[in-house]
Amino acid sequence: MTARNYVRKIASIRPVARFVGISLRDLTVTAGPLILLTIVAIAAAYWIMRPAPPDTITITSGPAGSTFQLTAEKYRKILARNGVKLRILPSEGSLENLKRLNDPKYRVDVGFVQGGLTAGVTVDKLVSLGSVFHEPLALFYRGEAPVTWLSELSGKRLAIGPEGSGTHALALILLKANGIEPGGATELLNLGGEDAAQALIGNKVDAAFLMGDSATPPIMRTLLWTPGIRLLNFAQADAYARRFPYLSKLDLPMGAFDFGKNIPPQDIHLIGPTVELVARDNLHPALSDMLIEAAREVHSGAKLLQNAGEFPAPLEHEYRISDDARRYYTSGKSFLYRNLPFWLASLVDRLLVVVVPIIVLLIPGLKLVPSIYSWRIRSRIYRWYGILITLERNMLAQPEPAERKELLKRLDDIEAEVNKMKMPLAYAEQFYVLRDHISFVRNRYANSKMEAEHDSA
Repeated sequence: MTARNYVRKIASIRPVARFVGISLRDLTVTAGPLILLTIVAIAAAYWIMRPAPPDTITITSGPAGSTFQLTAEKYRKILARNGVKLRILPSEGSLENLKRLNDPKYRVDVGFVQGGLTAGVTVDKLVSLGSVFHEPLALFYRGEAPVTWLSELSGKRLAIGPEGSGTHALALILLKANGIEPGGATELLNLGGEDAAQALIGNKVDAAFLMGDSATPPIMRTLLWTPGIRLLNFAQADAYARRFPYLSKLDLPMGAFDFGKNIPPQDIHLIGPTVELVARDNLHPALSDMLIEAAREVHSGAKLLQNAGEFPAPLEHEYRISDDARRYYTSGKSFLYRNLPFWLASLVDRLLVVVVPIIVLLIPGLKLVPSIYSWRIRSRIYRWYGILITLERNMLAQPEPAERKELLKRLDDIEAEVNKMKMPLAYAEQFYVLRDHISFVRNRYANSKMEAEHDSA
C-alpha cells in the first residue's frame, strides 16, 4: 500500500466530532467560581450586617416603681410604635444590671447602669449607647442639727440600699472614703426604697441613701416633707467630683420643690453619677438607633437637674461608645430607617445585602464570562498545535523506519483524540482548521517519504 492510499484509508475511517450548542461543563467551570464568590459575599454580608433585627428585646431595669423601671416603661411605649416589643426585666438596680449584661447566660440586651461600678469587672463585650440622665444621691438623715460631712454619720444606723443596687455600691465607696467600713461601729443595713424610707420615718435608722435605681420619686418627696428629716447638703461636692471622675456635682436650687414654702430653704449641693444605657456589643444597629431615639424623646427636655438637650449624650466613661451610637450622634438614623417604616426599612436593608454583592461582583463578572469561556475552548484547540509542530519536526528529520512508524502512530492518535473532542458549534471552524492541519502534516510526511524513496531508487 502506497503512502497516498494509506492517507486516504485513514481519512475514510476518522470518527466525526461531537458538536453542541454550548459546553455546559466549560460554562460551569468558567462562571462557577464567580457565582460561588458572589454567594460567599452575600453570606458574609448577612453575617456581618445582621440584617434581620429581632422584634423583641429585653431591658434589665430596676425595682418596681424605681426611676429605672419607670423609664423603661416609657421606652416600651415608644418602641411599640415601630412594632418592637420591649420586655422589662426587674432587678435590684445598676450592679445587678451590669452583672446580667456581662453574663451570657442571661437573655438581656440592654440595661441602665450608673457610673462607678466597673472596678474589677471586664466590660470588653459591652458598649454604651450614651449617657441618659444624672442620678443624684439623696442622703436623708434624722436630726435637729444639720450634718455637713459623711464622717459625722460614723457610729449610726445607715440604710445603704439593697445588695445589687447602685445605691449600695456607691454608698460603700463614699463611706469608705470617710473611714466608715462594714464590720465597724457603724451599722450598715441593706435597706432601700420604701423599706429604707419607712425605717427612717419610724426612727429605725438614722440615715438612708436613696437613688433612682432603688427608690421612687414619690418616696423622696415624702421624705422631703416629713418633719425632722433633712436632705444632706454635700458641702464637699466639688472634692467628691474630683476624687471620683464618674461623679458630678449637681445643684438643687432653693425653692425648687415649693416656691411658697421655700423648700428646700437653700441651695443644696448633691453628687451623683450619670446613668448609661449599656448594651451588649451584638445589638442590631437598627435597634441601637431606636433605643437612642427613645432616650432622646424621654430625656432631652429640661429638668430640675439638667438643661434641655443635655441628654442623651455620647460621653465615654467606663464603656466605649458603640460605633452605631457614634454614627447616630454624628449623622442620625440611616436613610432607610429615617424615611421608611421600621418593617419596610428592615426588609429593604436585607434586600440591599443581597443586591450590593450582585451589582459589585456578579454583573461585572458575567461580562467577562464570554471572553473566559472563549479562551477555554480555544486553548483546548491550541494545545494540540504545540504537539503537532513537534511531531512534524520529528517526521521531517529523516527518522529510522521504526521511529517513523511510531511517529505516524502518534499522529493517528492525535487525530483520534481531536475527533473525540466535544466542541460548541460556534467553534466548528477552528476545529476543522485543526483537522486540516493534521491532514497537512500527514500529507507532507507522505510526500517527503515518497521523495526519499524516489531518491533512493
